[in-house]
Amino acid sequence: MSSPKIPPLAKVVGGQTRASFITSALEVEILAGDLRPGVRLDEESIGRRFGVSRTPVREALKHLASAGLINIKPHTGAFVTSLTVDVVFEMFEMMAVLESACAALASRRHDAEDRLMLVAAHQACAKATKRKNPRHFYQANKEFHEAIYKASHNSYLESQTISLRNRIEAYRRAATFHSGLMSITINEHKRIVDAILAMDESAAANMMHGHLDTLRDDAVSITKALNLLTEAR
Repeated sequence: MSSPKIPPLAKVVGGQTRASFITSALEVEILAGDLRPGVRLDEESIGRRFGVSRTPVREALKHLASAGLINIKPHTGAFVTSLTVDVVFEMFEMMAVLESACAALASRRHDAEDRLMLVAAHQACAKATKRKNPRHFYQANKEFHEAIYKASHNSYLESQTISLRNRIEAYRRAATFHSGLMSITINEHKRIVDAILAMDESAAANMMHGHLDTLRDDAVSITKALNLLTEAR
């Protein structure tokens, strides 16, 4: 399937840089199966398609590689990869362990500033849910989880959690956009926030683990569907 020609991008598109816009566009095509596993992503062709130089294209490819959606091979190029269902399951399983640890430490170590950030992030998620705006919800949800990482006051744990989150971000985003998940998520968020603010370490960890299990199951379902779609083509 040939990709449509997109008009040249301005420096910033809807609040996004050219690189982030290209990253998002290619990410959607990879997850939709339009760019199938093994397909080579040519920098020059992508640049012509989006009307940009190779610099933002290279930056976009680096972001996709860090998310595990493509492999960049020296002197060969960038190729679309696809995580197996087993790998997606295992990565989300480890994500649940890391985020549960963050929630447990946050319940014990959070300060006044952390409390304000957690409440504000939760309210932003609720607002996006009420407006049924998945893109705003995804950003608010990301900030909510990052507020918990920060509240753990363990910089190493925070960096490791963000690193893994970035690897599965595209799959996490696809699951977040799944119909009906926003309402489920906001209720789970409330229970997590309540446990952290009550300094209930065990409840916070358990609530967060259950929350990631919900996200994992949706991500695995999406991955299975994507693999079946790819096999059928």
